[in-house]
Amino acid sequence: MRHASRARVGPNRVASQDVDDTSDAVEPVAHLGGYLATGLAELAHDPAVLDRSGRWAVVVTFEGAVTCARFEHWERTPLRADEPWHGPSSDSWTTSLDRDQYMAAVEEVRQRIAAGTVYQVNVCRVMSAPLPSLGRSGLVPLAVRLAERHDAPFGGLIQVPGMRVVTASPELYLRRRGGKVWSSPIKGTGRTEADLTPKDEAENVMIVDLVRNDLSRVSRTGSIAVEELLSVEKHPGLVHLVSTVSGILDDAAGWADLFDATFPPGSVSGAPKSSALQAIADLEPVPRGPYCGAIGWVDADTGEGELAVGIRTFWADDATLRFGTGAGITWGSDPAREWAETELKAERLVSLATC
Repeated sequence: MRHASRARVGPNRVASQDVDDTSDAVEPVAHLGGYLATGLAELAHDPAVLDRSGRWAVVVTFEGAVTCARFEHWERTPLRADEPWHGPSSDSWTTSLDRDQYMAAVEEVRQRIAAGTVYQVNVCRVMSAPLPSLGRSGLVPLAVRLAERHDAPFGGLIQVPGMRVVTASPELYLRRRGGKVWSSPIKGTGRTEADLTPKDEAENVMIVDLVRNDLSRVSRTGSIAVEELLSVEKHPGLVHLVSTVSGILDDAAGWADLFDATFPPGSVSGAPKSSALQAIADLEPVPRGPYCGAIGWVDADTGEGELAVGIRTFWADDATLRFGTGAGITWGSDPAREWAETELKAERLVSLATC
């Protein structure tokens, strides 16, 4: 098992670099918020660039590694693929935690809750499968398939040297419009609204309190507001409980400050966050990578941005496709039910990525 302290965004920040579009075998491209981004001009690993100039595609892994890609051209147009998706076979998927191991991790979290060290922990597993070799389009065909068959409010693609991510995320991590910021944590999942339980509601309220506290670190005193509480959102194959918290940022708060105050997202870590992150490090055998991190865009010229929580997310290297799935664990959790929730969250999307 790996061990780590709380992840910090950009612990090893390096200078930005100009990028030659021909330097990578896979075409650099992004599709976010309905905009197609081409003409990769710069890669950076310091979130401070997001307060300078240009429009950026952004990925922050759960462990805190930052990738910021500045593209020259952004056009509002659908993403298109020149070739079909050739994904892994249905019998080739493996998981970092099998059913027994996952349920044991749930029980361990319940014991930590009983001991008073933590109140809630999001426990996740990473599924992986061998990936047929990618053409120059890389993950674009997968992103197109998901856009056509699995509508998601924060669906998108970021494909640059060192990072290939496709997301069908339903969850807003941060939306910024000038000095105002919003976050909409999801807690509570079922096939239908009737499946949602008092446990789901209590868990959602707990994470709302965590998000309020996180945002207050970089917001004006008295500006934090809960704009929505326990709203039911319907998505393909399931429903979620969603709340929305907002704040007015301090004048000096930049994107790096906002990340440092709120990352990783509360809905995919737990409460208290520091204790939850230690439990995650103890119980999960592999890094989460972009899964449960942040994925989206930032326009430094207008002061706007929108980043999703990296759930319902695939990421790849040349040989392996990965997908993460998890569930929030409280004292009231039933291990078998939590395992079933991870399967529910994975089944539709993994089937769409399988050939």
